[in-house]
Amino acid sequence: MTALSGSASQGSAGEDRALIERFLEMMRAEAGAAANTIAAYGTDLRLASEFLAGAMSGAGRPEIEALAAEWQPLARATVARKSAALRRFYAFLADEGLRKDDPSAALPRPGTARPLPKILSVEDVDRMFAAIAARIARVPPDPNDLRLQALIELLYGSGLRATELMSLPRNAVSPDRPYLILKGKGGRERLVPISDRARAAVAAWREHVAPGKPFLFPSGKVHLSRVRLYQLVRALAGEAGIPPDRVSPHVLRHAFATHLLEGGADLRALQAMLGHADIATTEIYTHVDSRRLVELVNQRHPLGEALVDVKTRQG
Repeated sequence: MTALSGSASQGSAGEDRALIERFLEMMRAEAGAAANTIAAYGTDLRLASEFLAGAMSGAGRPEIEALAAEWQPLARATVARKSAALRRFYAFLADEGLRKDDPSAALPRPGTARPLPKILSVEDVDRMFAAIAARIARVPPDPNDLRLQALIELLYGSGLRATELMSLPRNAVSPDRPYLILKGKGGRERLVPISDRARAAVAAWREHVAPGKPFLFPSGKVHLSRVRLYQLVRALAGEAGIPPDRVSPHVLRHAFATHLLEGGADLRALQAMLGHADIATTEIYTHVDSRRLVELVNQRHPLGEALVDVKTRQG
């Protein structure tokens, strides 16, 4: 087998599958890894390969960074295990002479505590939309700018996961219906609100999608990849004057939830919109500072005024 160049575009699903099996066989025979470890590594590597469209074996730093961004909402221990699996896999490829480089430096190394999610302010998001508006105002117009507008409107305006967004059917968003029904993780269905401006953006973009295309955001015979979406979002952030490493599709989903919560949205309603099975996931995902929570209790709790009166008398 020839050495891999380090470019994701040169990988293939079949090549990934074969190399993953060779790696797992090495783990069994040489490393003496436990059956549970091998099974977990196999699952992690296959999921990473699926995310990278079967090109994990030849992935470079941009693809690895996109993969790491996809892991952001996961538990620290899960990210650590996934990173360990890929590090060992790429070390195996190097040892076998199948890669001349090792892209694993781009993989996350979770510390002793799970870091808080990256947060965008409302002003940051406004700057991103201003950058899109400046693009659309150019003459002659570029249909790709209309596509970008529709993508960002759905990421930030509806909190869609990257996978859900990429796989939307061509006619999923109806001009006369302010919501769509998605089947997310675990096969759970949820109702997702679609704003008027998002529907308008989708309608403008859909005029440039060939009628025979099955997906709203097509690319070749399938749909736009998550890696490409990640690259588009980071490029837009740079145009808006925001450090690109602060922004990803998942960060925009997080901004959707955080800004709604800061605006007074109910946590249970957010859980339903985000498609979380456990409310604890929503509490972590929609990080809000302690001062905001204290203010919420003081303003909304039935005992809030009584507590204030007691403190006044004691003072």
